Order: sequence, then structure tokens, then C-alpha cells
Amino acid sequence: MPTAKMFNMAGDNVGECQLSEAVFGIEPNEVVLHASVKNYLANQRQGTQSALTKGEVSYTTKKPWRQKGTGRARAGYAGSPVWTHGGVAFAPKPRDYRYSLNKKVRRVALKSALSAKAIAGEIIVIDDLKMNAPKTKDFASFLAKVGSTGKTLVITEGVNETVYKSARNIPGIEITTSTIISPYTVLNNKLLVVDKAALQTIEEVFA
Repeated sequence: MPTAKMFNMAGDNVGECQLSEAVFGIEPNEVVLHASVKNYLANQRQGTQSALTKGEVSYTTKKPWRQKGTGRARAGYAGSPVWTHGGVAFAPKPRDYRYSLNKKVRRVALKSALSAKAIAGEIIVIDDLKMNAPKTKDFASFLAKVGSTGKTLVITEGVNETVYKSARNIPGIEITTSTIISPYTVLNNKLLVVDKAALQTIEEVFA
């Protein structure tokens, strides 16, 4: 059964925490993970790019010069895509890049991401993740004690305002809750710092 180190808010190692085999102990499915990450990034695209075609730019309809005898290439109108300030051939237009994956694929992708982190030993459980008051310096010190040296995803049970305000200004730290996690955010961070209560919720929902 997979395990993770457990720490308290003082940064002391207080033992190990057993992780659910059904959620953190499966064989990571790379194909499903790739599909999930690709879907996440596609859904983040705004799709607001736009350019004018030759039918939309403003230009005179007068022929620039006569057809023959000038030594220059034939030209019929100033809005040609080959001209400066002309229209754009196959111009991009606003579009929606969003698409969905079915529920089973999303579930397998999240389990695969969590299992990959468990295998790599990049999950740390906190006995009771809380802050008495928003203190960025104290929270940064706590993260350093538990081994956070890079991009870290902090997962709380619910919306914890004091933890959020303590961590939001620390570079590389991302905050989320146990009900709003995605394979992309899991894989995009080096370390997962999970509240014990949040861990129980994740195991109950996805087991």
C-alpha cells in the first residue's frame, strides 16, 4: 500500500500516512494523462484571435497599374494578401476550443496523476493544515521545513481563507481544494502538500 510522510504545522515529521490503493496505487495511464492535459489546456484558450480577410479590409477598387508594359507583376486590387496592409489569407477568426472528456476518462486521469506523485514520493500529508492568522512569512517557513523547494500544490479540505492569504504571494505556490483538483495541476507542480481531511475526502470521492 502506498504511503506518504506526515508532518504537523511545526514542520516536524510525525510518521507516515497510508494512502488508498484505489486512488494512489494504480498504474499511471500515460495515454489518458496526455488526453486530460491536452483537454485542460484547450479549454483554457480564449479563442479571441481575429484578422481581416481580403473581403474585410478597406481599399480602393481601382487597378493599381495597367496590366502590361510596366515590367511589374500583374495586380488587380490593393487588398491582396501579398500586399502590405492587404487582407490575410485564411485569416484566424474567433472560435471555441473547448471539448469534453467522459467522466470515466477524467477519473482515471486524476488517479493516474495522483499515483504517479505517490510513486515518486512527492506527496506530503499535513496532520492539521491551518493558520491562526494570514502570515506569509510563517507559511513560507512551514513549506521550507516540509521540503518544498519548487512549484507546490497545497490542497485544503475547503476554502481556507487564512491559508490562502498566507500562501497567495509566495512564488510557485498554488492553492486548491479537495473537490477542485485536476490532473494538470497535479502534474504541473513538483510537490503536493495535502491536508489530512482533504486526503480523506479525495479517497472517499474517487475510490
